[in-house]
Amino acid sequence: MMKHRFLSTLAAGALLLQTTAVLAKPDTGRVPATNNHSGQIVSIPAHAVEVAPNVFSLGTTVVDGKVVEGIMFVHRKGNAKPENPGNGNGNGGGGSGDPTASCYSHLAKGAKWKTQENWVLNPANVHGLTDAFLLATTDSAFGEWEVAASADIVGAGSLTNDPLVADTSSTDGVNEIYFGEIADPGVIAVTITWGIFGGPPQGRELVEMDQIYDQVDYAWSATGEAGKMDYENIAQHEIGHGIGMGHTTVTSDCAEQTMYPYADFGEIIKRDLGAGDIAGIAALY
Repeated sequence: MMKHRFLSTLAAGALLLQTTAVLAKPDTGRVPATNNHSGQIVSIPAHAVEVAPNVFSLGTTVVDGKVVEGIMFVHRKGNAKPENPGNGNGNGGGGSGDPTASCYSHLAKGAKWKTQENWVLNPANVHGLTDAFLLATTDSAFGEWEVAASADIVGAGSLTNDPLVADTSSTDGVNEIYFGEIADPGVIAVTITWGIFGGPPQGRELVEMDQIYDQVDYAWSATGEAGKMDYENIAQHEIGHGIGMGHTTVTSDCAEQTMYPYADFGEIIKRDLGAGDIAGIAALY
């Protein structure tokens, strides 16, 4: 079910203010990087723990009296070819006859949005993607996940020219999406999702998400151009993380699912949710 969202600042004109931020996956210790727009230094905290390949726990903070944990997903460039064959990750139901229907995982059982929170997008980028395209495409990607879930998951999206910074140590109450720089080579985008992932499943929930798309190491396209990352293809994946989805396993059955952990230049197959993506979000919501 899709709801009509109020795109509050789309008619306000072009937003030309450039936002740049850096997140780094450190090889050792801390790897700082400069956010030229805000003047802040952003890095993965030294205590961050890699809990799965390209997935980091950022530790905990307190939101409204509840202890919440931050999870950082690092989306890397790859050729979408698995190292080994396989039948998915085993999280899906049986009986469909489609092996890809089991290609999904969740951040944690029951960890989902329980209130419809708004999100903001700073569209400033150096690759010519327009404000209108970015807002509409991002909104549509949220909508596709909502249709698959048969639920309204998030609130309205809007544009901003304020500097945005992905929150790596605590929440700020804003769900932020923007272009910047990611220091670690080979990283296309990063999503940080804060929530309650332990305890009884009925008490788990998501409370915040932030996303950054690397515009320094990668060129971006609206049309799946060769040699560029397709925004819709990558955004569909990042939004999955922001609403509770984890990665698929790296198997041949799962290689074309939206939540497969790698992507490549010119790739558009993940614009549309696969059977595993649909089964996974429906099971969560």
